[in-house]
Amino acid sequence: MKDNLIQAGVITKAHGLRGEVRINPWANSPAFLLSFDRFFIDGRQYEVVSSRVHKNIVIVALAGVNTVEEAEKLRDKVIWIDRDDVELEEGEHFIVDLIGLDAVDEETGERLGKIADVMTLAPHDVYVIQGAREILVPAVPEFVREIDIEGGKIVFRLIEGM
Repeated sequence: MKDNLIQAGVITKAHGLRGEVRINPWANSPAFLLSFDRFFIDGRQYEVVSSRVHKNIVIVALAGVNTVEEAEKLRDKVIWIDRDDVELEEGEHFIVDLIGLDAVDEETGERLGKIADVMTLAPHDVYVIQGAREILVPAVPEFVREIDIEGGKIVFRLIEGM
């Protein structure tokens, strides 16, 4: 069973004098964090009073955090979100759910290794398969044929040279 909480970023420091915090988001877009009404920090739930993007960081006011001193106590703390608070589009997955899945060759059925990482690059992500050798596969339909989270595998169509 998957953990319900997912890491979403880290508080880097206090912002201003009213207890706001600066969050370095671990998402494709900082704006992703703006849709949440709550975050979890060290197992405690914090209600989001307000949030906004400034450059590539998110500035958040949390209920109960009203001074710069209270905000500084949260420095370097990981922000967690509840996966039930996220509506993924068809075909979208959390990276954390992909790490550790078996990578299987579509043509031979051979196990290539496990998904060790997902690099978020432009214009698309790249899967890192760790097996007898490291294989990098662009996360595009031509190469990623099936993602079966419940079955614990991703089926790839490889081309010569991969």
